[in-house]
Amino acid sequence: MSAHRLSSGGLVDRSRSLGFSFDGLDLKGYEGDTLASALLANDQLLVGRSFKYHRPRGIVTAGSAEPNALVMIGKGARTEPNTRATVAELYNGLVATSQNRWPSLKYDIGSLNSLLSPFLGAGFYYKTFMWPAAFWEKVYEPFIRRAAGLGKAVMEADPDRYEKAWAHCDLLVVGAGPAGLMAALTAARAGLRVILADEGFRLGGSLLSERVSIGGTAPSTFVETILSELAGFPWVTLMPRTTVFGWYDDNVFGAVEKVQKHIALPSLDLPVERLWRIVARRAIMATGAEERPLVFGGNDRPGVMTAGAGRTYLNRYGVAVGRKVAVFTNGGSGYQAARDLAAQGIDVAAVIDGRPAAGDNLPNGIRLIQGGGVVKVKGRHRVGGLLVERSGFEESIDCDALLMSGGWSPIIHLACQRGAKPYWSDEKQAFLAPDVGRQLLPAGSASGLSGIGACLRDGVAKALSALASLDLTATSPDVPDVEGEYDASFAPLWYVPGARDKAFVDFQNDVHVKDLGLAQREGFGHIEHTKRYTTSGMATDQGKLGNVNATGIIAGMKGVSPAEIGVTTFRPFYTPVSFGAMAGTSRGEHSRPVRRSPLHGWAKKNGAVFVEAGLWHRSSWFPRDGEKGWRQSVDREVMNARTNVGLCDVSTLGKIEVFGNDAAEFLNRIYSNAFLKLPVGRARYGLMLREDGIVYDDGTTSRLAENHFFVTTTTAYAAEVMTHMEYCAQVLWPDLDVRFVSSSDQWAQMSLVGPKARLVLQQVVEDDVSNEAFPFLAVREVTLKGGLRARLFRISFSGELAYELAVPAGYGEAVADALMEAGRPHDICAYGVEALNVLRIEKGHVTHNELNGTTTPDDVGLGKMFSVNKPDFIGKRLSSRFGLTAADRLQLVGLKPVDKAKEIKAGAHLLKEGAAPSMTNDQGHVTSACFSPALGHPIALALLKSGRERFGEKIVVWDKLRGEEFVAEVCSPVFIDPDSQKLHQ
Repeated sequence: MSAHRLSSGGLVDRSRSLGFSFDGLDLKGYEGDTLASALLANDQLLVGRSFKYHRPRGIVTAGSAEPNALVMIGKGARTEPNTRATVAELYNGLVATSQNRWPSLKYDIGSLNSLLSPFLGAGFYYKTFMWPAAFWEKVYEPFIRRAAGLGKAVMEADPDRYEKAWAHCDLLVVGAGPAGLMAALTAARAGLRVILADEGFRLGGSLLSERVSIGGTAPSTFVETILSELAGFPWVTLMPRTTVFGWYDDNVFGAVEKVQKHIALPSLDLPVERLWRIVARRAIMATGAEERPLVFGGNDRPGVMTAGAGRTYLNRYGVAVGRKVAVFTNGGSGYQAARDLAAQGIDVAAVIDGRPAAGDNLPNGIRLIQGGGVVKVKGRHRVGGLLVERSGFEESIDCDALLMSGGWSPIIHLACQRGAKPYWSDEKQAFLAPDVGRQLLPAGSASGLSGIGACLRDGVAKALSALASLDLTATSPDVPDVEGEYDASFAPLWYVPGARDKAFVDFQNDVHVKDLGLAQREGFGHIEHTKRYTTSGMATDQGKLGNVNATGIIAGMKGVSPAEIGVTTFRPFYTPVSFGAMAGTSRGEHSRPVRRSPLHGWAKKNGAVFVEAGLWHRSSWFPRDGEKGWRQSVDREVMNARTNVGLCDVSTLGKIEVFGNDAAEFLNRIYSNAFLKLPVGRARYGLMLREDGIVYDDGTTSRLAENHFFVTTTTAYAAEVMTHMEYCAQVLWPDLDVRFVSSSDQWAQMSLVGPKARLVLQQVVEDDVSNEAFPFLAVREVTLKGGLRARLFRISFSGELAYELAVPAGYGEAVADALMEAGRPHDICAYGVEALNVLRIEKGHVTHNELNGTTTPDDVGLGKMFSVNKPDFIGKRLSSRFGLTAADRLQLVGLKPVDKAKEIKAGAHLLKEGAAPSMTNDQGHVTSACFSPALGHPIALALLKSGRERFGEKIVVWDKLRGEEFVAEVCSPVFIDPDSQKLHQ
């Protein structure tokens, strides 16, 4: 074997054996293993195939930066692709399958791509798939879709549970290594609420891989002592298996906790993953550093891995990466790996140091080759030796594994996710975290420090700094001495020239040095352009392992410092987050919250058929026995509302309460019509415009008191209008004294419509609601019989005498029942949104069918609501553009079919008689259509070029989708009561 389990040592529990399988092969591991360590222990070096060339690939790291060991774990509906074997906790019954190969991992037909590699360099897809054009749809696109991705998504429904949760703390410590543990301990002893989160299933970070002495004890013992004390504080939360993936506004951090990912059959009583939103007053980023690979010929062979990973498998898991191991390094990490290997009896073939005159202490018998470089790794599915070049001479080294160390890169992604750029340090030869303020402090290796002792001390220092920023003090705990540390310094070595094989920079995406050179020659020199041209640093890897090497190599090509090249943008998520975790409980019927009106129970009792309107379940129509089809029910409801009285639930309208000394001024600026002089006790219809002069939303605004307004919005735009108001108040006019709150769910609102509406309302309301006492557009707080206070609005969307009554949500059903009882002698009926739509079309009222994001106030016949005399309001300046005032703009009109039997459908296009259907001849389109029971024939609203000048003209309604074409007459959009006499009865 070239890789095997040591007879003793490590932190795994050798008394608990775990069975698992890889590509159908039954294997054994121990509790405490990762899948990667168990595979290595079973001599399974080949774990995957690379994306483009399908080269054989092995394990490179021991953490979340792993680019190669991506496998599918689980079976059936629980199969999860692209799981990093290096962080997957081993459990009994785990089933793992390799990816991106066919028919098998060892014999992969896709490896033929390696033979075609001269034609598959960087950017080949941009050049190849452009011609011939006819090939795209039938050849190129199917091929690309088939080749895309690594793992395969499972089409079965996920049977597991996921959930979301909030957490609040004084201090969030990200990372449970030496700096993180000491920072958490310092803050916890001071009484702060602390959350300590780490992606590992065992807390301790790099300390679990070390052989030093900390205060006279083993690192693992030191870790357990601190964790035991932290667990004793009730204000401390320890969160293993939790990856903090993003940093957001207001110091909110996103984190995913793997609750049951280490269990073969998860309990349905618990989630498998939990998405946390952690609100922290302060945070410490103790995320450590990532060891960089070296870039040399054949550096992707199975059995080549970082020195730190080799030490982790050796010291933590008791697994040797080979029987005869070579080390290629540019610093002290490689020397320490050689010492650890030798201490366990592993034969170290040689230590190859790329530095010409640098060395460290090595055990007797280990050969040191200074100033040398590996130019080729022999073997295919595993390392079969090395070819080393030094001073022009080449030498073969016999070995079965190679550890490499190219220096260290602090893991600073969290600090850069909100736009701050890292800076290059010549001293550290690394990019360091920018100063992002006291809310997030880097500590330990994440701040560029090396050495366990330095990290322990820095963890304490950063915790004390966080405490001080909160005006708190604490006693600094004693930091134990560390014995046996190695010199972690290193010299830059970006690329070993003379490679006899591809020298890979990005393992996952098969990007090698020549690809970077080609990108520079072809004009893609900016690091972000290089990324996209070569795919270096893309996909699930996001450059965690190769980005800094890419920067160093490009800097060398250009003869500049890495500081001038920079790195690509760091974005959430740090590691991939499953869709299940993002969705949480919002799946299936719970994928969106169901909103039910306060009058839902009333509507249900009256036989409503409900329709989904956004998140709302609205009553659509109310069928009665003997009625055939929805149209018959809707026609009855419309006619009853026009001749008697109807009751409709309008609770779903957006409702916003606006307060403040400048409330009137604020509304005057966001609406196109005037609101400064609106009297108390009166309502006004208003139009809200976008900055480009297009109508954004409409609704009514009522002045309940001098500094208190009540704004209604359309159902669909309630949240958007609220957001718009917040933006205007906070960004555009922060000096205005104005406050607002959404009250959509606080009020049950019902519309009482029809000639007999006042007769019914007066039986329920104590106040006088006569025409003289309560005229059109009046607003008042009233008292219902029984003492309930309510708001009454005399507004109409139907053109009939109408009132809207708003009562506290909890009383809505009872009040609606009372109105129905009072209206029984007057033939009252409930009506739904279908009838409401017919009523508004008959009256020519517009909704977002007409306010569709392209229309101005004048387009929809509301030009008088554009107040040119107001000093300024949103949308005023850009409304005067020629394109918005042209004479041939689409304008709102009505349509009546010449043949009354023809039914106009929304979406149909309009053409002049005799004109051929074409974009050039298109005159407009139908926005809303219905059958009018009051008129006895179909009608429609439409947007027609120069429409108001064309009343009486015949126009062709062309509906290719439904295969219809007929003639209609253009008319006024107001079909019923054009003089609006009914509103004032």
